[in-house]
Amino acid sequence: MSMSIIAIALVLGGLIFFHELGHFLVAKAFRIGVKTFSLGFGPSLTGFTLGKTDYLLSAVPLGGYVQMVGESPDAELPEGFSRSDSFSLRPPWQRMLVVAAGPVFNLLLAWAIYFLIFLFAGQQVLMPTIGEVVPDSPAQEAGVQAGDRVLKINGQKIEYWSDLAARIQKNQGQTLRFEVVREDTLHTFSIRPEIEKSTNIFGETITVPRIGIVAADDWVERSMGLFESAWGGVAQTWKLFSLTWTGIIKMIERVVPIESIGGPIMIAQLVSQQAQQGLIDVLSLAALISINLALLNLLPIPVLDGGHLLFFGLEIIFRKPLDPKWQSVATRIGLSLLILLMALAVYNDIYRLISVQ
Repeated sequence: MSMSIIAIALVLGGLIFFHELGHFLVAKAFRIGVKTFSLGFGPSLTGFTLGKTDYLLSAVPLGGYVQMVGESPDAELPEGFSRSDSFSLRPPWQRMLVVAAGPVFNLLLAWAIYFLIFLFAGQQVLMPTIGEVVPDSPAQEAGVQAGDRVLKINGQKIEYWSDLAARIQKNQGQTLRFEVVREDTLHTFSIRPEIEKSTNIFGETITVPRIGIVAADDWVERSMGLFESAWGGVAQTWKLFSLTWTGIIKMIERVVPIESIGGPIMIAQLVSQQAQQGLIDVLSLAALISINLALLNLLPIPVLDGGHLLFFGLEIIFRKPLDPKWQSVATRIGLSLLILLMALAVYNDIYRLISVQ
């Protein structure tokens, strides 16, 4: 239990710290004054002052903040700061970079985690070995047997099961030429996939080509070099970013039920579960949460980073700041939406807890 609590604190604290660090470093790079860097909200538990900035650890560990000098034109400047340090007096492009740095740093953190995992632990890959052939399927009718290892499809080399699946998925019903090895003997089969209806991860009905084979439990660890690990981190981060974005769109379209939204309780449960599996699982989950945090913060909702980016973008287009009255109204609406979303997430968390018992 103690290890789980430590893992939860490190994962959530680390993700929040890295997000706020992005805002902080870019603000400092532009010589914008920073009054406070806080990990957590609410009353300060401990902290110290370095230069003109207060560094705090606060009581409510559900976020953090960087308080910059002069965040609004009429804000009172803290002691020791001048108007030249004011955030609101900087060009819109500088303010956009400061705001965007938080989500960008979360994406960089996810990439760094995947890069290190691939570099030091390699990647678990599934080999193209057939574990089961579905009765009366195209594969069985062609003569494919369990234990066959696929070498090529239509002359293209197949290294991993993902290569095999990709080749079949791209097929539109044309005959595929399989080359397999069976007990050191090469066999060739012509297989025409059947187009069937299936359900994707979002519950939508789709049509997919099937030949009727199931992978064997033939996992191997593939070592990866420096460049391959770096590129693999980019590919994995982008893949999960795109999948998360698609999930948000599907949720708006009500394809994905809102009951699937999770909050801090579910995150803590997931981290705790992965902590029992090992460091790699915890790090992988941390990277996934970091990607989600980046994407959610980029949504154009006032009070989130994306809302600020929207305001600054409109300021560039219209060459003047938005009317403070409209900004205030939009911010209140955005805050209300955010509170409702958080309440829904916590409700779903509690409902899941009660349902399990």
